[in-house]
Amino acid sequence: MNLKQEKALRVNIRQLIAIVKQKRTINEQILLGEEERLRCIVRDLIDVEIQNLAEAATPDNEPTPNKSTGINVLEDLLKKIIPVLETDYKLLTTDVTQRESFRSHIINAVIAALTPAEANNEAGEASVADEALEEEVDIQVGGGDNEKFIDIRTDAEKADEDEGAEDDPRNEFGMNGADETGRNVAYNAFKKVQNSIIDAYELLSNTEDQELFYDYLIANLKLYFDKFEDELSTNVEEPTNQAYQLAAAASEEESKLEL
Repeated sequence: MNLKQEKALRVNIRQLIAIVKQKRTINEQILLGEEERLRCIVRDLIDVEIQNLAEAATPDNEPTPNKSTGINVLEDLLKKIIPVLETDYKLLTTDVTQRESFRSHIINAVIAALTPAEANNEAGEASVADEALEEEVDIQVGGGDNEKFIDIRTDAEKADEDEGAEDDPRNEFGMNGADETGRNVAYNAFKKVQNSIIDAYELLSNTEDQELFYDYLIANLKLYFDKFEDELSTNVEEPTNQAYQLAAAASEEESKLEL
């Protein structure tokens, strides 16, 4: 190869190298462009997903109401009274009988407070008749030796006896044989929620609404008391899995071999 051919070859090589570099640059630019476009797509997808998650986490301020007005009213009531009952129920940690007493007294008090309107009307009519009967009896048995009785007690003795005769309202509220601590806490708790329960029930005049409200209220109280008891239970079984059980068994075998 002479000098002229060698120079021509070097020129061709330099040109070829330049062409290769140019193509590489173009390819790199294409790749960078594709990468940036892909990144934009990914960012858009992430933004959409974040928005969807945010919408799902946002509470529905206007939930779809139930078909029954009675259930709607009850749901609103439970939001008010359940936290109160839960707090007082969970104060009773000495013995389970205290909580059983609390539960029984609350449910019994709710049943007593929500006597159907028809029964109240009948009771009102009966009370009028009873009053008339009492007046008639008073007229018939009035007079006699009782009017001749002379009370020789001092004023202090009369005051002491009258004070002792006043019944503790918790006794009237209580149930025979039930734990008194549970009764006392239930009495205070019921006083906090009694008006809310009665007011909610009295909103309803439809018989079906009243029956649904009453039945579901009693059922939900029992279910919530079950839930509270489960939360207070100390005998909670620790979660496990097969891997842990196999590892624990192997460790136990190794300990036996070492002995």
